[in-house]
Amino acid sequence: MTKKPPLEEAKIPKGRVSRFAKMGSLASRIAGNMISEGVSELAKGNRPKVKDLLLTPSNVKRVADQLAQMRGAAMKVGQLISMDGGDVLPKELSDLLARLRSDAKSMPRAELMTVLESHWGGEWQSQFIQFQLNPIASASIGQVHKAIDSNLRRLAIKVQYPGIKESINSDVDNVASLIKLSGLLPKGINIGPLLSEAKAQLHEEANYILEGKRLEQYGSLLGTDDRFVIPHWMPELSSETVLAMTFLDGEPIENLSEASQTLRNKVVSDLFSLFFRELFEFQLIQTDPNFANFLYDNDAEKIVLLDFGATREYNKSMAQAYLQLMQAGYRNDKNGVADNALELGLMTTTLSEKTQVDITEMCYLSCEPLYLEGGYDFSTSDLLDRLRVIGTQMSIDKSYVHTPPVDTIFLHRKLGGLFLLAMKLKAKVDLRSIFEPYLDYRI
Repeated sequence: MTKKPPLEEAKIPKGRVSRFAKMGSLASRIAGNMISEGVSELAKGNRPKVKDLLLTPSNVKRVADQLAQMRGAAMKVGQLISMDGGDVLPKELSDLLARLRSDAKSMPRAELMTVLESHWGGEWQSQFIQFQLNPIASASIGQVHKAIDSNLRRLAIKVQYPGIKESINSDVDNVASLIKLSGLLPKGINIGPLLSEAKAQLHEEANYILEGKRLEQYGSLLGTDDRFVIPHWMPELSSETVLAMTFLDGEPIENLSEASQTLRNKVVSDLFSLFFRELFEFQLIQTDPNFANFLYDNDAEKIVLLDFGATREYNKSMAQAYLQLMQAGYRNDKNGVADNALELGLMTTTLSEKTQVDITEMCYLSCEPLYLEGGYDFSTSDLLDRLRVIGTQMSIDKSYVHTPPVDTIFLHRKLGGLFLLAMKLKAKVDLRSIFEPYLDYRI
């Protein structure tokens, strides 16, 4: 496996005032750059639009870099808006927000040592034979370190960035204000529910005890399914800001793009099968489809599942409506698809008839792997392009003002991520057969 370069360090601003100052400083630099660019364009005889001045490559990079340094809420708002807006957002804003899904920096080593000492005490290192101070992964809430304890157990230790928990609400509001002031959000998009959800989810993700309990809950539901392996939580070493788990070996799942067709097909089949179990049997879904959350252990021939901070519980009525929508899609029943799209809140009867037809068509097309017989070839699929065309047409319609329930957004995020992974691995999977056990299933 290719060795990753060390993650870039950056000190995290603490406190509402200093973090707000970061946002203010960012806005000032962007405004100054816009004036400079505007003068330059006017000198050339051009009349630039504000949007074009705002979205220069230097400004896009400046915003993404600043939010990545602030981490936490700053990154989460970008992630949530980018996954909801889809093709409704301008490409430049979508690209900017997409960068925030992975563009985090690690905390300085001195800051890390302070956090660990406050958690485990001044002699904390005596508990470990080895503790790698360079993180092996870094994200919006915390960073992960590899360690070996005195019992020779290999551990993954997730350490939360200091000050993140206290800054959540103000950060969400500050970043939302910056995005709204940019004028880039179409008027039809109501990001209010997403902002509330960003706060709620961040507060949950900032509680590592809760994540540990969800890890245990998920493992209990997974049971003896030997296609997968997940870490074991170590509560005796954990707290709300430090999460200790067993370390699991594996290579990034996207590396399987060079593996045999048989293996690629099996991995994708297993992940879609797990998704159906999550929704229809568990009503507990790990909603973050980031490729980094999946590894493959070649020796054990198992898929490694990581990061349960974004795990969400779904009520049975919502799971049942999704089941019925997919059953209708499997049977080429567009009326059934429409009925359950209404039940789920994916559309409402107050929308125009054309918009309802378009949303029904998108839901129906999304079931394409279920109603096409003979297996589905993700390597040649243009399904996402067809969905994109309909979505773009809907965004032009000024009468379309609808934000679906947040739970559906997270579920679609997970499903879309699996589809993208299947495309990357060029898998050929008989999803119709995988779904068949649920045709007469009732939750």
